[in-house]
Amino acid sequence: VLHSSIMSEVTNTTKGPFYFILTGIPGFEDSHRWISIPFCCLYTISILGNTTILNVIRTEPSLHQPMYLFLSMLALTDLGLTLTTLPTVMQLLWFNIRKISFEACFAQFFFLHGFSFMESSVLLAMSFDRYVAICRPLHYATILTSEVIGKIGLAIICRCVLAVLPSLFLLKRLPFCRSHLLSHSYCLHQDMIRLVCGDIRFNSWYGFALVLLIIVMDPLLIVLSYSLILKSILGTATWTERLRALNNCLSHILAVLVLYVPMVGLSMTHRFAKHASPLVHVIMANMYLLAPPVMNPIIYSVKTKQIRQGMFRLLFQRKVH
Repeated sequence: VLHSSIMSEVTNTTKGPFYFILTGIPGFEDSHRWISIPFCCLYTISILGNTTILNVIRTEPSLHQPMYLFLSMLALTDLGLTLTTLPTVMQLLWFNIRKISFEACFAQFFFLHGFSFMESSVLLAMSFDRYVAICRPLHYATILTSEVIGKIGLAIICRCVLAVLPSLFLLKRLPFCRSHLLSHSYCLHQDMIRLVCGDIRFNSWYGFALVLLIIVMDPLLIVLSYSLILKSILGTATWTERLRALNNCLSHILAVLVLYVPMVGLSMTHRFAKHASPLVHVIMANMYLLAPPVMNPIIYSVKTKQIRQGMFRLLFQRKVH
């Protein structure tokens, strides 16, 4: 019955306003209410964790340093990514609302990919911060001034907007004359472009160029920065100093893995496993979008002593008041 109602909606999208049909967890439609519980928990952890980190950095003067300013950018990006997907995911799981208008879908597509690319850009900037801190410690304060950090933040925003806008306009001008049924509970470019019946060669090449620019170039630059860091660390006198330096980078390394492993997995699935079970695509997409916002606050609160102490002080002050 549920399948037939979805197909009825799909075939009737040509009548009246244009809209897309979102999909939940394939094969588990009857259990969406139960599945919403872990999703709700993950979204809650992400929102509370990232807002807490932002509040700690804002209220602690000792944390107004380049490393923590970049961390606040990462928390803002994770918060934006969470709030972009939360409405459509939860309304589908709770209320079985599957329709999303043409304009709303493209707006979600813009913010979703924009924040995703921004996450990669912020992690690249954080690797530069770690390189300067370890390889040029005497010049750290003079290189990464507040003005420079502000310019880096502005460059990250411009880079992501200019990367996503062309793909949005290129996709928007094409005719959607096939099924309007999407494979996920949010609007992904890889998913939407399947529904186009026009010539998508230019879109595909542009998407491939973005993959090279973001998914390939950013990790390569991060690896380059860490190879220089490792070379500098191995030149230090004692193993204690080497371990201390590596420990300062561990949180960032884990954040990089949490982002790029699911991102590469999703890209490979869409390109080389198109005929795999829909459940595989859904799991990979949810890992790609939920893992960084959920895991990053946990990683930095556990591994960064200053953040952990700031959280304790913040909680203690609230209890006192």
